[in-house]
Amino acid sequence: MAAIPATTATFPSPTTGKIVPAGTPRRRWPGLDPRLYQITALAGLLAYGVLRLDLEVRPERAALILATVLAVQYGSTLLWHLPAFDPMSALISGLSLCLLLRTHSPAVAVAGAILAVGSKFVVRFRGKHIFNPTNFAIVALLLTGQAWVSPGQWGSVAFFGFLIVCIGGLVVNRAARSDVTLAFLAAYAGLVIGRSLWLGEPMAIPLHRLQNGALQIFAFFMISDPRTTPDSRAGRVLFATLVALGGAYVQFRLFRTNGLLWSLAALSPLVPILDRILPGPRYQWTVEPQGRSI
Repeated sequence: MAAIPATTATFPSPTTGKIVPAGTPRRRWPGLDPRLYQITALAGLLAYGVLRLDLEVRPERAALILATVLAVQYGSTLLWHLPAFDPMSALISGLSLCLLLRTHSPAVAVAGAILAVGSKFVVRFRGKHIFNPTNFAIVALLLTGQAWVSPGQWGSVAFFGFLIVCIGGLVVNRAARSDVTLAFLAAYAGLVIGRSLWLGEPMAIPLHRLQNGALQIFAFFMISDPRTTPDSRAGRVLFATLVALGGAYVQFRLFRTNGLLWSLAALSPLVPILDRILPGPRYQWTVEPQGRSI
């Protein structure tokens, strides 16, 4: 009896109508790019911070960063001969820099924008980003001593923290990466609370450490980046746990600030290894047979 060849299950794409593999992640709402939710959420956070909380970033500095990321994205589109200019990923990087990066020098802010977008095109492995663009730029500038991140710049107001969590939850579900966010938050919160219980600290101390805007943005908008996280769910959960462990080690053993940023940057090169050990379907913002999405 002749062997029956193995087949791969397929389904029609809700956005293009093309037949794609069954393992390809799909959008919840056909026709809407998940990055639109990210841009809306980040822009709303930035506007609220500037208008209501008087953040250190001024509108003119934010405009400079956003103009730079768009210019670099456009120039790179021409240089790499991409089929079309796609500003959404660059806007996400630019808005994240506006929210997290602090520097007295406009030149350093421009350098951060160039590093963030440029890293997407230069630092790649098998068509996939190695580093989250915002994380790469901030860590590189931290090494110069000319920039800093204020982890508690929005305070610990419960309402604002809840707002970030709600908006972030919407975003990561649209980006199909809620698992990595939830795994990271569970691991990091467990480490912070567990350490305080071990030391006999009052519960108000670990809760205060967990109630800041930068942590929520890291969890919902940075580590959840679908283009820089492992392809499989098991790989993402493992990666998130390792980042949480690394961040706690930097903060509580090395006594350095920005532990999560350092941890994510240091562990991001492990993603290709995790993809090889625990393979899964590659995420694409849109279903593109030519694979030219950046």
